[in-house]
Amino acid sequence: MNFKTLIGPAARALALLSLGLAIGSASAQITPKTIVFGVAPGPYGDLIKVAIQPGLEKKGYKVVVKEFSDYVQPNLALANNSIDANLFQHRLYLEKFSADKGLKLSPLINVPTAGLGIYSHKIKSLDQLKKGDIVTVANDPTNLARALRFLAKLGLLTFKKDIDPVQASERDIEQNPLGLQFKPLEAAQLPRTLDSATASVVNGNFAIAAGLNLASALKLEVLDENIKNLVAVKTADLEKPFAQDIKQVIESPEFLAAVDDPKHIFKEFQKPDWLKEKAAKAKASSGAKTDKAAK
Repeated sequence: MNFKTLIGPAARALALLSLGLAIGSASAQITPKTIVFGVAPGPYGDLIKVAIQPGLEKKGYKVVVKEFSDYVQPNLALANNSIDANLFQHRLYLEKFSADKGLKLSPLINVPTAGLGIYSHKIKSLDQLKKGDIVTVANDPTNLARALRFLAKLGLLTFKKDIDPVQASERDIEQNPLGLQFKPLEAAQLPRTLDSATASVVNGNFAIAAGLNLASALKLEVLDENIKNLVAVKTADLEKPFAQDIKQVIESPEFLAAVDDPKHIFKEFQKPDWLKEKAAKAKASSGAKTDKAAK
């Protein structure tokens, strides 16, 4: 038996082994990377599925949406690595919750948001509020302060001087001309109080989850930039590829087209400033092309 005869089978085995490793490596590279988003009840899970998931899938990701029943668990789950990102909160809530719990979480990018509304099954306008009527509001400190600021803008109460409106509570109310009774409850439960309370200040996501039409609100909040909802990730993940890919997808023309599609409720949401500017530029560019074509 010559040397070539001996080396042949070994060489073939090595070649097959190398080919198998190469195929295994290629298979690992095309296996979808998974991004798990946490959301609260309401429209933001649908926003992910309609406007974010398709773009991430094109980038090779598998997207999973996990719904939590309250505003507490999505941040705790993010901090303990049960999820990769969440979309349910605004910057003020994220900052206060992170500080209170000692969590290192950061905003990635703002998204279109449904604001607070004051809803009622008993009255048709705020002028019909009577002395002593019960108005339910969220009981977590951030959204309680937000609801009270909203009611103050509507002229239903005033605050004491030199208080921090961002941390306002019932104790900071100076004037309550109608003697309204403000009853704080868990935010998710507020829509259920409409059959008993005169009115309720409900967060947009919970209003939609309960089947309330945003247009049916007696008044809707005009959102400041720091209370428009955002995608949050762990601070250590901000520059990681998956986080930057989420940001790129949300900044894409396809995302804008999805949220502006009239068949989706997101068209009625208030856009963050960066998206307003992008939408304005897209509209101007489209108009310029139309004018050029007409000539």
